[in-house]
Amino acid sequence: MDIQNTVKNLHPLEVRIIRHYKRGDELSIEKVEAELQFKPGNGNQALSWLLGKGLIQEIRREPLVFFELTELGELWAREGTPEERILRLLAQEGALTMGELAQRLKLENKDVGSAYGLLSKANLVVMDEQKRVCLAPGCSLGADGLPTAGPGSQRLRLIRGLLERALKLREGTGKGEDSSGLLKEENLSPEERELMKSIAKKRGAADSAFRIVEREKVIYTFTEQWQAVFQALQEAGITGDEIGALTPELLASGAWKNGRFRSYNIQVPPTRLLVGRSNPYARFLEDVKDKLVSLGFEEFDGSLVETEFWNSDALFMPQFHSARDIHDVYYVAEPQKAQYIEEPWLSRVAAAHENGGDTGSRGWRYTFDREFTRRLILRSQGTVLSARQLPKAKIPGKYFGIVRCFRYDRVDATHLSDFYQTEGIVLGEDVNLRTLLGMLEMFATEVAGAKEVKYVPGYFPFTEPSVEVHIKHPVLGWFELGGSGIFRPEVTQSLGVNVPVAAWGIGIDRMALMALGLNDLRELFSYDIEAVRLRRTKESL
Repeated sequence: MDIQNTVKNLHPLEVRIIRHYKRGDELSIEKVEAELQFKPGNGNQALSWLLGKGLIQEIRREPLVFFELTELGELWAREGTPEERILRLLAQEGALTMGELAQRLKLENKDVGSAYGLLSKANLVVMDEQKRVCLAPGCSLGADGLPTAGPGSQRLRLIRGLLERALKLREGTGKGEDSSGLLKEENLSPEERELMKSIAKKRGAADSAFRIVEREKVIYTFTEQWQAVFQALQEAGITGDEIGALTPELLASGAWKNGRFRSYNIQVPPTRLLVGRSNPYARFLEDVKDKLVSLGFEEFDGSLVETEFWNSDALFMPQFHSARDIHDVYYVAEPQKAQYIEEPWLSRVAAAHENGGDTGSRGWRYTFDREFTRRLILRSQGTVLSARQLPKAKIPGKYFGIVRCFRYDRVDATHLSDFYQTEGIVLGEDVNLRTLLGMLEMFATEVAGAKEVKYVPGYFPFTEPSVEVHIKHPVLGWFELGGSGIFRPEVTQSLGVNVPVAAWGIGIDRMALMALGLNDLRELFSYDIEAVRLRRTKESL
């Protein structure tokens, strides 16, 4: 070990530990922070540095148990436990039934039942002949709302004390406990430890006042190199109290004149400056929104969880269509179905499927399943929001959304199982296919930045005519950007619209491939932060 070089690279926190303790002393984070008055976290830093330099070594680990106040525990600490609240209410109003207690205190029946069982066992409450709960004879409450005597009183007071101590620790006003803000088991009395067994859980603690937290206390001691470093520090007169930065306070007071400054190595490379920037893909999405808003579009949004009705049925997709296959959409396990579908849209869409309703169509000629249509799924296409917008849309009107969609698919360079679509509709008497093609060209050239674009006839159950727009990527070649078309009357008239509606659903992830110069959709959601920083820097240039 190069002693002189090691001494030069010691942090003042390390110096203070080396000079304060001697060989053979046992060190821990809690000990050095308490005895050297370090800020929370400084003890861990200093010991980690010393361990890395080989000046200390780990000798053992000691298990520690802490108790953390849960959300329920905090509620009890502020409003009272169910037992306390029941006692206070009974003292004010006399006898009440179990149902009345639950209703007045806004507690679950099971919580009232559990509290009654504990209070009854402690002889603090009894049940009268009318099956009403009342205070037991001789049970009186003090000014704090707790029983003044009896074994049950002791338990309630212990719980109250633990809750208040834990709450003060959480709020930073507690004293004499652990710096982590948790109750430490070794600081509890035997009675409190025994009580914790019934009100604390390690797992599934949502219905308990405390959560059990298990940690380890690491014990260190100095290595043989400590002695040489200690002597070198003494010879150099380094105490660890040297001034590290010249502050306005030091200048104003003049204390710097008599102080001793830390030495600095001007050959050390400066710290890398990481300038905060927005994620390039997030910025791209915002730019698309700004572009559409500037063109007069209004933005819509909706829930990730949708019904089969709005996701497919309202779009005139027959309930036996292949897109309904379980391998294409994700079904919600619980709850499985929505409670209802809005009328009159349910009846009008059902009629359109069965016989065309008043749309002039013959429909799909099958019996519409009104139970199936309530099935909950993750939305598989952005067009669901267009369907929801139609009944409340202004005419003429223009709407769009940046929509997260979910569809079972094999992940590759141009496919993801969850993806963004930019979805939109234009309503008006003069809307036609030329209107739609103009929008598609804008997306392909101005937003995606594609140089080569082509339009391909397509098929969608809800549009006629239907058009797919394709763009050519310099590496991936031609791929579909999205689908579009003019909504069929079975869609628009069933939802109360009697003018032409141009609609599109564009894969905005795929537009980003071209715009950001990427070759794989997965790069949009990369965990490689350096690659994201580099991409953002190139975009800025």
